[in-house]
Amino acid sequence: MAALVAFSVVIAGGCTKSDDPNNGGGGNNGGGNGGGTYNGHEYVDLGLPSGTLWATCNVGATSPEEYGDYFAWGETQPKDTYNWSTYQYCMGSDHTLTMYCTDTDPHFHFGYNGFYDDLTTLLPEDDVATANWGSGWRMPTRAQWEELYVNAAYTWTTRGGVHGRLFTASNGNSLFLPAAGYRSDVELKFAGIGGYYWSSSLYDCPVYAMGFLFGVDVCFVLNGNRDTGRSVRPVRSARQN
Repeated sequence: MAALVAFSVVIAGGCTKSDDPNNGGGGNNGGGNGGGTYNGHEYVDLGLPSGTLWATCNVGATSPEEYGDYFAWGETQPKDTYNWSTYQYCMGSDHTLTMYCTDTDPHFHFGYNGFYDDLTTLLPEDDVATANWGSGWRMPTRAQWEELYVNAAYTWTTRGGVHGRLFTASNGNSLFLPAAGYRSDVELKFAGIGGYYWSSSLYDCPVYAMGFLFGVDVCFVLNGNRDTGRSVRPVRSARQN
């Protein structure tokens, strides 16, 4: 991936406040008409057609520019090593899946001993956002990631010396996603160069899940190996209480 060029933009707002869903802060990353808090975590209203509200921080972070924790797809806790031998939903390889497996082709079985369950979206207990932040928060679906980059202008920038993407909606509110890279085995790769974020949606080939990738000149929905550690940015519905 090519080297990234960044420029500075200042955004106001933090990540956690009191557990009042109507309690907002200042600035366009949460507060007033721009957003508020839910279960102690700030969100921003980008005026998206679906009404989806985006959290201002990654899971495990306390400010928008912090990387936060990394998670294999469907796992709810960070760990030291990310590969198939440590992945919760397999027996040690990408052809021994024990959950979230839709492939029944006899020539390309990915399930352990022919296992498949046809689950294509993470259950709440396997959703990082729900498990860590509580009911009402969840990981974005593939469609919600697509809605974000279709309906908001995005640019490569820095915040507090951290590279990332700034998404600015037509209502003037904005969202910053740090380029936190991803974890494979024990290594952190492409930190400061690319952002790798999970969705809750499984890919057609079940060893992959859908996610969101961005760099200095790319920004799109893309699949990735389920065993790698990636960032999670939660969302919630505008109509939840």
